[in-house]
Amino acid sequence: MSGMATKSPIVTLTPAPTLDRTYTVTDLHSGAVNRADAVGEELAGKGINVARALHLAGIPAPAVVPIGNAEKGILERTGSKNFLVPLWIDGTIRVSTTILERGGTTTKINEAPKPLSSKEWQQVIELTEKTVIENEAKWLVIAGALPIDESTGTFVDLHPIFERMEKLGVRVVLDTSGEPLAYWVRQGEAAILKPNAEELASAVGRDLLTNGDVIEAARELCSHGVECVLASLGSDGMLAVTKSRAWATRTAPVKVINTVGAGDATLAGFLAAITNNPIAEGEQDFGVEFNVPVGAMAAVQWGAVKVSQPTSGLDHIDNLPEVFLTEDVDLAAPLKEPAIHKEN
Repeated sequence: MSGMATKSPIVTLTPAPTLDRTYTVTDLHSGAVNRADAVGEELAGKGINVARALHLAGIPAPAVVPIGNAEKGILERTGSKNFLVPLWIDGTIRVSTTILERGGTTTKINEAPKPLSSKEWQQVIELTEKTVIENEAKWLVIAGALPIDESTGTFVDLHPIFERMEKLGVRVVLDTSGEPLAYWVRQGEAAILKPNAEELASAVGRDLLTNGDVIEAARELCSHGVECVLASLGSDGMLAVTKSRAWATRTAPVKVINTVGAGDATLAGFLAAITNNPIAEGEQDFGVEFNVPVGAMAAVQWGAVKVSQPTSGLDHIDNLPEVFLTEDVDLAAPLKEPAIHKEN
């Protein structure tokens, strides 16, 4: 394992990594030739972003990732060598392009995930299990888009990973979207899900217009066996929901520069907080054996710091903004950014 000298309570898996290129422009003119003021490059994908952010909190989370062997120099070039656990496979890595307008909008174009062969996916499963065992990890984060299995023409199967983690007593956090999310939320194998409002609306098949709508939708996922749903709501903050309790949390306003990667920073903040603040014997465990409110507060703080930075990954966790938490959630309060379910 490259550069990893200590064990970690958290391992991440990014099934479909990406090379993120960010172009910063002063004024973007659609349909015209534009010149970038600056260009940045990062090896990314949700699990990689989470692992990189956890390092900022002193948690050396190794990130398992299949990478095309045509990009042998990518770890050194992007400063990712010290925490990545690569599985070199045939081919290239997909590229995601972000156009960041100064004082304006963020436009992101994502290339589709590269398909994997059944043999390659089996190697990913085995490397993930090996890394979890070596680190004596308690959490596995599976994050980002899922690739297609070339042999079946369908998304890769996560069941073998869930089964192996269950035998090891390892909880799994799942952060994905689209068809895979709709399927896996009903399997009840993940301990934590982290959908945004649109993803949650899609998962339950209805609009989410109020706090109450979000909590009801999250509880629907919990009814399948999920322990905790972290619903990211943009300017509305976050609702952390278990089968029996819910907390609303938000921060003081911050200047928004780049929203890409905010969800990954949010998840990293939650995991860092519950790792560094374990439930002691005799303390309240909130029905899930980890400190949900403490995690939720850190989550929105890390997310707020991230959107104030220009990169797609979290650079630092300095100057965390003031945070507000309540369990007395106003169920009728409308969302500033309601999620409208769109039929396929």
